[in-house]
Amino acid sequence: MMTDSHTKDLMQAMAQAIDEAINGRPLPAEKQFGFVLLIFAKDGEAGNRTNYVSNCDRRDILAALKEITARFEGQAAQSGRA
Repeated sequence: MMTDSHTKDLMQAMAQAIDEAINGRPLPAEKQFGFVLLIFAKDGEAGNRTNYVSNCDRRDILAALKEITARFEGQAAQSGRA
């Protein structure tokens, strides 16, 4: 099981790698791509199981989450994995 400190360090390292992979190195002042990485314990307590890290403002994250939620809710139920 990961500790909160370990999870935070791991997520920050992943965020740096993702940001550099999608926006280049060195990171430009104006990034072309934003991202949010969500990590959650599948058996965690509701309301307290999801952590995130991002390279953009919360309002951008919220807009992206609303967009993807609408997309998911508008699609027919699917099974399997990508």
